[in-house]
Amino acid sequence: MKSQDIRKAYLQFFEGKGHLIVPSAPIVLKNDPTLMFNNSGMAQFKEYFLGNAIPKSNRIVDTQKCLRVSGKHNDLEDVGFDTYHHTMFEMLGNWSFGDYFKKEAIAWAWEFLTDVLKLDKDRLYVSVFEGNEEENVPFDQEAFDIWKQFVTEDRIILGNKKDNFWEMGDQGPCGPCSEIHVDLRTDEERAAKSGRELVNEDHPQVVEIWNNVFMEFNRKADKSLEKLPAQHVDTGMGFERLCMAMQNVTSNYDTDVFTPLIEKVEKITGLKYTSNEVKNISEEQNKTNIAIRVIVDHVRAVAFAIADGQLPSNTAAGYVIRRILRRAIRYGFTFLDTKEPFIYQLVEVLANQMGEFFPEIKKQQTLVTNVIREEEASFLRTLEQGLQLLDTVILETKVKEVSGIKVFELYDTFGFPKDLTGLILKERGLSYNEEEFEIELKKQKDRSRAASEVSTDDWKVLVDGNVETFVGYDEIENEVRITRIRKVDSKKDGVLYQIVLNNTPFYPEGGGQVGDKGTLVSANETIEIIDTKKENNLILHITKQLPENIEASFVAKVNTGLRTASSKNHSATHLMHLALRTILGTHVEQKGSLVNPNNLRFDFSHFSKVTDEEIKQVENFVNQRIEEQIPLIERRSIPIQQALDEGAMALFGEKYGDNVRAIKFGDSMELCGGIHVANTADIWHFKIISEGAVAAGIRRIEAITGDAVKDFFANQENTLTEIKETLKNPQDVLKAVGSLQDENAKLKKQVEQLLKDKAKGLKGDLAAQIQEINGIKFLATLVDLDANGAKDLAYELGNNETNLFLVLATATEDKPMLTCYISKELVANKGLNAGQVVRELGKYIQGGGGGQPFFATAGGKNVDGIKEALEKAIDFVK
Repeated sequence: MKSQDIRKAYLQFFEGKGHLIVPSAPIVLKNDPTLMFNNSGMAQFKEYFLGNAIPKSNRIVDTQKCLRVSGKHNDLEDVGFDTYHHTMFEMLGNWSFGDYFKKEAIAWAWEFLTDVLKLDKDRLYVSVFEGNEEENVPFDQEAFDIWKQFVTEDRIILGNKKDNFWEMGDQGPCGPCSEIHVDLRTDEERAAKSGRELVNEDHPQVVEIWNNVFMEFNRKADKSLEKLPAQHVDTGMGFERLCMAMQNVTSNYDTDVFTPLIEKVEKITGLKYTSNEVKNISEEQNKTNIAIRVIVDHVRAVAFAIADGQLPSNTAAGYVIRRILRRAIRYGFTFLDTKEPFIYQLVEVLANQMGEFFPEIKKQQTLVTNVIREEEASFLRTLEQGLQLLDTVILETKVKEVSGIKVFELYDTFGFPKDLTGLILKERGLSYNEEEFEIELKKQKDRSRAASEVSTDDWKVLVDGNVETFVGYDEIENEVRITRIRKVDSKKDGVLYQIVLNNTPFYPEGGGQVGDKGTLVSANETIEIIDTKKENNLILHITKQLPENIEASFVAKVNTGLRTASSKNHSATHLMHLALRTILGTHVEQKGSLVNPNNLRFDFSHFSKVTDEEIKQVENFVNQRIEEQIPLIERRSIPIQQALDEGAMALFGEKYGDNVRAIKFGDSMELCGGIHVANTADIWHFKIISEGAVAAGIRRIEAITGDAVKDFFANQENTLTEIKETLKNPQDVLKAVGSLQDENAKLKKQVEQLLKDKAKGLKGDLAAQIQEINGIKFLATLVDLDANGAKDLAYELGNNETNLFLVLATATEDKPMLTCYISKELVANKGLNAGQVVRELGKYIQGGGGGQPFFATAGGKNVDGIKEALEKAIDFVK
């Protein structure tokens, strides 16, 4: 069966068992502070397991895009070296929320695998939880007895807590699980050794393909377990591994999930990938295979993350995506000899292959392609820079082993991979101290872990079974009671408390808008709410202290000044989005936003700089809608398809329910849960303050509204007044500034001519100071010129002298500069290199630089180091 047919068969089978088919959630999680990425099929259903929301159906089936590259579940370093780990993978899942349990889950799993897919029953093994006395969880006799109806006892394996007890995290829903493993070895291998012995032993052909998790418990902060109010089934099946079993191959990469991508890499590079069936391949071919597996795996993860709205960057989830892509680039660079961007060409293959089930990859194909191409070009430049820096490190090393600390600096500061460093050093007969590198890496990880370490107490529930109500669209204050509280202790923020109320006017951070701030006021005290967030469908009010009487009645009061300012910026964002699509084209789509009381930030797809004229048109478009005083039309709960049919814009990477909230200002209509003004006139005025690039094909606009615009204009007026006063209050300010510029240009030309004349005058004096050492004409001296004058002088002397080694130092405005000129015959015959000279001498002025072998410069910060740098220059010719 083809992979697309396997996926369809699974969804249709469980649809026939009364399950509702739902689409995959985005791979990048927007409203779950505990996870960066969707790392399992159950992540999007956490709120149902926790009892914080009611699912649209008690039986659900889906295929979920997952990413495991950070935190507890991290497979990144395994990817490529084996044939079954991946960064991005699909998890087929069937779910029961308080409905069916072990009997149905096990029976249907067996029916689908053996009756529908016709997998060989003799190749299947199952496992059940053996129990754990410490946890007071017994052997799963029920699952064992159910399995005996389908398989003989010798095919049922008792698994320990590590293998057969699944947990969402350190806290939360968990339970015993029952897995199905398939043995894909040859008949000869199976006869020689039972597959039973290889289950959960990381054998590449004896792999888990199905996991039934029976959610029965809740893991508390003190690590104890308590029974959940309802029993759930969380089934996960590895799609890629199932395809391997169904297509009679022994590697995920030999399935049609990956072969189209591999064929494209082969075509681009001219290299061949060998199937897992081929034995006794050379070490060189093995390296090629690993590199190709890394690339075709990683491009899937990166492409889907970008399509879901996560661009590569230097922080958080964006950094993880950049790291995955860079790992792929450097494997190509090192082992496939790809020195130009090429991974972006795989996006078209991926879009054609998976666009039917995941339309976002087809819709965002152009953007994904451009972002990856630009990231590739940028990192390849970084690799070149790293090679130059590595040259410097090698020059400084007087022994055969390079410092591991230096190698870590290259890795940490410039992203230069340690294995690439090791390869280059090996080619030059050198190595590096791996122990020192690992020590530095561990220090960095410990610092990072310590900074993000968080301990969370269990919820203290005051009102059981309460359903929280958000009233913030209509109210800014109302009477409330606390229903549950939780203490959170982190190295970064210290001790904080999360408070849940029975109803709340506080808007939780979401949709780009920051969370509300305000107060909780009782008869005896006032508690400050410093932020509001949402987690697993609970609105969390963040405080630094708890009320003395948590059972008292309170009035929740939103800080209206901050909220009003945010609402102006949020409504202006919608109007600007429409303006950009009207003026630049309908290819413009929102790729990120931030709305706070101070300003708004809006990222959008566009492939060139927005011109000054276009910015002015956008400002005029928005301000015209403000002047038109357009009232807000809010649709609180409208069927999503109806909203889309009426022209509402939905954002890629966002998860929407069956009913949505639509915000309409005239022709602007978007799906949005944020806080908005009642009328566009409330925005007062809109002003763009910056526009620039954030990634390939992504631009960013920052803008202000309301009081911030008033302050902006006031500051502009004050600046203009100060300029007038500085220019002695001319009648025409522009004419006065123009005159100053003309005068400055004339003076600069005069200075340049004077310096040239001065350099010519110095030429004779310096020529007389040249001394000959070992057949080389040498001079190292300080000259009273600027950097350009020193360059002109160096070339003047070089044109008249052969075998010249010249170092000139300058120090204009306390900025030291070294200029090195070496005659081309010395470069060719003596191996001297001006770039290496300035890099070495640049250390004495606390700087560095580079250039060509015959001419290079270095700038620095320490003028006092010039003397020693010039003294050391003679060492190069001695």
